[in-house]
Amino acid sequence: MKKKNIIFYFSDQQRWDTMGCYGQRLDVTPNLDKLAQEGTLFENAYTCQPVCGPARACVQTGLYATEVNCHKNNHILPIGMDTLARRMIAGGYETAYIGKWHLASMEGSSYRTLPVPVERRGGYEYWMVADALEATSHGYNGYVYDGDMKKHEFVGHRIDCINAFAIDYLHTYKESGSEKPFFLFVSQLDPHHQNDHNRYEGPDGSKKKFADYDVPGDLIGLDGDWKENYPDYLGQCNLLDQNIGKLMDTLDALDLKDDTIILYTCDHGSHFRTRNAEYKRACEDACLHIPLIAWGGPFMGGGRINELVSLLDMPSTILDAAGIEVPAHYRGDSVLKLVKGEKENWKDMVYAQISEAQTARTVRTLKYKYAVRAPQFDITQPYSEVYWEDKLYDLEKDPHERNNVVSDPAYEDVRKEMRERMYISMAKANEPRCSILNCEGKEPNQ
Repeated sequence: MKKKNIIFYFSDQQRWDTMGCYGQRLDVTPNLDKLAQEGTLFENAYTCQPVCGPARACVQTGLYATEVNCHKNNHILPIGMDTLARRMIAGGYETAYIGKWHLASMEGSSYRTLPVPVERRGGYEYWMVADALEATSHGYNGYVYDGDMKKHEFVGHRIDCINAFAIDYLHTYKESGSEKPFFLFVSQLDPHHQNDHNRYEGPDGSKKKFADYDVPGDLIGLDGDWKENYPDYLGQCNLLDQNIGKLMDTLDALDLKDDTIILYTCDHGSHFRTRNAEYKRACEDACLHIPLIAWGGPFMGGGRINELVSLLDMPSTILDAAGIEVPAHYRGDSVLKLVKGEKENWKDMVYAQISEAQTARTVRTLKYKYAVRAPQFDITQPYSEVYWEDKLYDLEKDPHERNNVVSDPAYEDVRKEMRERMYISMAKANEPRCSILNCEGKEPNQ
């Protein structure tokens, strides 16, 4: 029996609550909502690194970003590394990557706006990519490069154009008559803000179409820049959804739909400058909580799953769904276990490393969020010898994380438990030993 084709559709900076299946009132994501209804929706999926390049390094390697020297943007994925693409090829798949890569450039050796050399592509075969898509495009118009390093300019909204390349790949694959299944990685930039314009660039009409939005609870009463940007942000999410619909139409027309699995998720969310000076790189769920929908094959009829899931579970899931052995060194687990009802030994916490704005770590359970940060910040350093307790949220009482109780004596036992969970998580991520002090920089009560 031929293995299932797999499409990994990756958005950028998309909050989970932009989707109807996660409670969004406006009709932003009807196509994704349908996939969630027919397939499997994961209620509690979280990124392992709320920064673009590091999150992508985790997906391509199955390891934490610090383990592959990609703890910050502009760090190259190690050349020749045992990547997801190479595993899929060894397992009999054709591989294709389209959109934003963000893993080919180092400081002083940048391919941000240049074609990415073959050795820096992580092993992918078909290639239609810009390393830093935000530097080669705006909301409308831009360019990427193909596998022969030829520039392809596009006209129209970036979301439409990146998706059009994916649709073109599907037609090329079908016409080739290939006997192999395909693994297609579609990496959209949106709904990321446009760096050089300092705003979110939705398709024309977004401000009017989504003016009547409900303010997410974590943003109410806070300044940030969500008031001027949220309708455009929802417009970007809506256009992503429209393109998922187009992709499904193509799969159907090419008679590939029944043989394809789709995983839709994101690298991180956005807090709209309410938690720090930019949009991510913080421990709150606005940054960490991501959408995750799985459709096709064994995921059909999976319902809604409440267990905690990490973005770092995706490489294991992809290999498992492809019938390829998951390497023992991968840090994540296949979510197919949850779909099959194998929940007894599933993780009860997720862990995230945070960099660039701070050197920080966070552990989340269903009930609590606990974060520590380095008192001395050096952007070049992936670790710290010492961390201070920074934040503690009681998520049952405070789901929007508005009340930091890290210094509240009533939570001393909770802090102790979460501190131990933090040490366990750090060890599993192969981090060096460190000390965690209380929020005043003193030894905590034992």
